[in-house]
Amino acid sequence: MGRLAGRRILITGAASGIGRATAELFAAEGAKLALADRDEKALNAVAATLKAAAFPCDVTDSASVDRAVTGAALALGGLDGLVNSARIMIRGTIEGTDLATWNKVMAVNATGTFIVCKAAGRGTIVTMASATALVPPPSAGLAYVASKGAVISFSKLLATELAPAIRVNTVCPGAVETPMTDGLNISPAMYALKRIAKPAEIAAAILFATSHESAFMTGTTLTLDGGRTYH
Repeated sequence: MGRLAGRRILITGAASGIGRATAELFAAEGAKLALADRDEKALNAVAATLKAAAFPCDVTDSASVDRAVTGAALALGGLDGLVNSARIMIRGTIEGTDLATWNKVMAVNATGTFIVCKAAGRGTIVTMASATALVPPPSAGLAYVASKGAVISFSKLLATELAPAIRVNTVCPGAVETPMTDGLNISPAMYALKRIAKPAEIAAAILFATSHESAFMTGTTLTLDGGRTYH
């Protein structure tokens, strides 16, 4: 307990899934939190439970992000860290992916990461990619895989640009029990551990990347895919 005592951290995509699990764990570890999500009702419920500040936010809209970041910094007295957990998944082959779908996925996953990092990057930054970007399975979806590959490359270069003052690391989950994966019919047999992950297990890795325990780690791509592949 207390691994983030006094740290002031903004988490995007905090209303559900990995973002919510991360907020819950960070609160238990003593962080002061500002939470952002486009689902205002769910966001307010999570924030009320955790006694965190809540800021409705569309990560694809720079003005919306700027308002959330400014509000978060005022509410917390500054920012010491950022977790980019807002993301979407839309599956589809090149034949089945139109330009509107491609742009939508890129806007949230890749461009949204850029917008939030540019506005709120302080101290430690954790970006969210996917193990499918490292070894893409055929069913992963072209736009999703491409957007997450972009996040990995962006984060590595950002780590170089911002060092030594700011650390940047990327977490690459495999399949996780979240609303985003509901109905995808993912077979646990494809994983060496014969199951998919719980959101809290991914949150634990994000905690490590944010805490002082990872003080000598930056530019790292941390994969948590239950042994689907070994990287």
